[in-house]
Amino acid sequence: MMEHFFQCPHCWEEISMILDESVPNQTYIEDCEVCCNPIEVSVYFEDGELSGFEAESIEQ
Repeated sequence: MMEHFFQCPHCWEEISMILDESVPNQTYIEDCEVCCNPIEVSVYFEDGELSGFEAESIEQ
């Protein structure tokens, strides 16, 4: 598990998420810890290293 910091696409605050390196490609929805809006998170690992991260706004 690793902590990754990024900017929320809704409120622009820096937040963090714990990422699981054991699953190479992941896409899921998680709420921002500051503004509680949903974020679609896509994470990609290659050889146990983070190779890609996207956090996109889910319009409500």
